[in-house]
Amino acid sequence: MLRMHKTKIELLKLIADIKPIKEFEKEINKQYKQYDELIDKDTIAFLLVDQLGRNTQSIIKIADLTANGEYTVAGVVQNVSDSKSFKRKNGSPGKVVNLEIADESGSCRLVLWNGDIDSIKNKEIKPGTRVKIINGYTKTGYTGGMEIHLGRWGLLEVEPSDVSSLQPTKEYSEEITGVLLLKEPTKAFFKDDGEVGFVTSITMKQQNTQKNLILWDRNVKDIQPCRIGETITVSNITKKWCNGKTEFHVTRNESVKKQS
Repeated sequence: MLRMHKTKIELLKLIADIKPIKEFEKEINKQYKQYDELIDKDTIAFLLVDQLGRNTQSIIKIADLTANGEYTVAGVVQNVSDSKSFKRKNGSPGKVVNLEIADESGSCRLVLWNGDIDSIKNKEIKPGTRVKIINGYTKTGYTGGMEIHLGRWGLLEVEPSDVSSLQPTKEYSEEITGVLLLKEPTKAFFKDDGEVGFVTSITMKQQNTQKNLILWDRNVKDIQPCRIGETITVSNITKKWCNGKTEFHVTRNESVKKQS
């Protein structure tokens, strides 16, 4: 459920100086009918107050996100993927864009679908843009780490005033050279856009330290010729948070090389 700690009456006090209570109540009732009474009035009040920038304590850190929840989160866009078109199971067309956003605690993927992509086409959202996702829902992404999506009741704000000072953490990237100790069987899966993806995990030993890595797509193919006991180099290792755990993922192509 939505992470909310205030009732409608408590929320009204937060905006009393900028919006008359009667006007606010009128807007709540209007949206209550628009949502076909599927959302209670306390939740609608929460969303309206959040849009006015008076509920900043509701924002959760990216590192604290867990799967299958609904949260309000803010971050700075790090990169934007190309838009992909696909057909849904019912045959209708769809579009999806993946963005990487970060705050001072970590980073996660923001997934935008269909009409929400217009903000990118109109150049409102690009690397460096600050965004706020209100009432987004989370899931574990197909490349590991956490994803946040805009559901039917989610809202996306671009350059909201209450996160203007947000400073993202520096991107973590590592390269290691070591002995391949373990290579798990490859698993295939369907991505949200209908394409087939591949994933495997390996264990490497560097001096006296072992590290588990999760490889995706092209890197899964590149690790196949490597044998247990051989020395390999893996670059572009990124750290991702998944349900409170730190995982190390390799998603960029040509990141696995066998040492001669």
